[in-house]
Amino acid sequence: MGFATVVATVTSVITLGSGVRQVLSWWREHRAPARAPTSADIDTAKDVLTGLVSEQWREETVLRSLGDPEPMPLPWRSTDRRELVDHPGIIAKGAVAFPGLPMHIKDMARRFRALPCRRLVILGGPGTGKTTLAVQLVLELLRTREPGERVPVLVSAAPWDDRVHPRLQDWLAAVLAMDYPALRADALGPGIPEALAARGEVLPVIDGLDELPDHARTDMLRALNRSLCENDELIITCRTEQFAESVDELGDVLTASAVIEPQPMDPAAAADYLEACLPPVPRPAWSQVLRALRTGAAPALAQVTSTSLGLWLVRVTYIATRADPAPLLEYGRGSAAELHDHLCDELIPALVSARPPADGPAQPFRPQHAWTPEQVDRWLTYLCRKLSASEVDTRDVAWWHLARHISTWPARWGSGIAVGAVVGLVCAVRGGVPVIGAGLGVLSMLLIVLSTGSWFREAPGHADFHLRGRILGLVRVLPAGILVGVLGAVIGWLTSMMLLRDPDASMKAARQIGLLSGIGFFAVLSLVQWVERPATDASARSPRSTWQADRNLTAIRIAGGLAVGVIGAFVVLGRGLSFPAGLACGLGGMLIGMLVGRHHAWLAYNLTVPRLATRGSLPLRAMNFLDDAHRLGLLRTEGPYYQFRHVELQEHLAHQLAEKKSGHREPVPLA
Repeated sequence: MGFATVVATVTSVITLGSGVRQVLSWWREHRAPARAPTSADIDTAKDVLTGLVSEQWREETVLRSLGDPEPMPLPWRSTDRRELVDHPGIIAKGAVAFPGLPMHIKDMARRFRALPCRRLVILGGPGTGKTTLAVQLVLELLRTREPGERVPVLVSAAPWDDRVHPRLQDWLAAVLAMDYPALRADALGPGIPEALAARGEVLPVIDGLDELPDHARTDMLRALNRSLCENDELIITCRTEQFAESVDELGDVLTASAVIEPQPMDPAAAADYLEACLPPVPRPAWSQVLRALRTGAAPALAQVTSTSLGLWLVRVTYIATRADPAPLLEYGRGSAAELHDHLCDELIPALVSARPPADGPAQPFRPQHAWTPEQVDRWLTYLCRKLSASEVDTRDVAWWHLARHISTWPARWGSGIAVGAVVGLVCAVRGGVPVIGAGLGVLSMLLIVLSTGSWFREAPGHADFHLRGRILGLVRVLPAGILVGVLGAVIGWLTSMMLLRDPDASMKAARQIGLLSGIGFFAVLSLVQWVERPATDASARSPRSTWQADRNLTAIRIAGGLAVGVIGAFVVLGRGLSFPAGLACGLGGMLIGMLVGRHHAWLAYNLTVPRLATRGSLPLRAMNFLDDAHRLGLLRTEGPYYQFRHVELQEHLAHQLAEKKSGHREPVPLA
């Protein structure tokens, strides 16, 4: 016995000493200044980032067929609008320009590299291929990147809030850390995203400046001019009119930036591109179509194919589907607007037939579920109708906004009655006291109905358990948490004193139940407020990720409440209270865990979608459909939102809906 005691004592001392040594080591590491990344660290990180960006945009290349068989030969040239461009001598001290010939993307990359400051603004109207050119430039610059060159990274302008990140470098560091977590690996060294952004080792390609509100566009241009150093590089895309408005409001241009605009594609170049996309032995009618396009016998077809969007529509609807191109001749001799409408009508069936669901393992570029063209058309038209009716945002399709498009009372009362019936039935049957069961059921129903009113207007959230930089936030919620915990303890103590009939045991049980109530109220009702964070800020990576984050947050809240409730039930039953009282503790804890918090978007979504499905407005698996619409190339993701990949398709579907209501059809005018 003595020997065992000695061994146990020695083991405890060794374990304690090891723990103290680890704590001291951790303390020294965190007190010591962080090691600055070396040049070798930066070079390795740039190589890693190059691979990550290439892999990221390979999917977009497949979806848009950007390089099959070769990039579209859309001509771009320096803009003639002098009010949008800096002094020529500042942009390039020499004859560096974009002449407007049908240049290959290799020539575009070469001319960009020839700019002393390597800053470029890509302008154009809707459907002119601004984003397509940006993606092609990123891929070509990555493919031909020399050692020491900066790594191009395509980012969306929408998440940048200059109030949070006044400098471009600060925002870029946050984007790199969030979108490319491999850069934070210990093997690369500390602070790599911040170092890459601060040292100018990244070429930011900012897409979609026009998608920001007017004041935000102007603020971004101001922030860019304030952030850019002499040798900083930049590529930015924007619609021409929105850029002109922002430049006029700012009273200045983007410093030292070349500005280019697309030119209409020559019919002969468009015909050559379409011919290169055809199989070696195409349908005989294609020779007539291409001849009419080259000779000007199909003016509407020439106008439509003068843009990258028009070429893509023709390719997807007729070349990819191997359809008879005879209608292109018929519509090509008429109105360009009617031809555009015809191509949009055929787009959804063409994409659905060309990209069937994947068999077996999931494939990232193909839909995961089978939908008919009629279903896709009907559901996307419903989304268009809701976007058209929006007074705030006509572009962003948010899954949590679906709950705002339908009356909430049926869902609230239906869920309240269901929960109340379950609680009342279980308590009445198991406890043998129908009156108490009925009362608890009614209380549960009213609690659900009254508490869920705000759910349908809440944004998604996520659980953030990181302590770094959030200790002050924890301190702020502690006073309220302690107050709520004290009130819970008092309520639990008084309740147990009234229910327990044994005077000798009542005081001890009351203290235990009161303490448990206080801890439960504090943990579930207060700490949740500290853990919860909005999931729709700049850190949101995709709609699916925000959906999963809010679902996980809901599960954490329910599990926490259920754990406290179950413990309370055991204590209550162990102190001689009735089974209904113990069961009420367990169910009450779970119910409280579900109701607390500021983010219930996932619960509201699940209460809303079944009603939309019964109306035929959306499928029951709405998120699966939206994800597949993205894989089909009909939608794109913009942070936590879906957007129509082409505004023209959204306008066509909205116009098509208006025609059904009015009973006559008019072609949509081309932009």
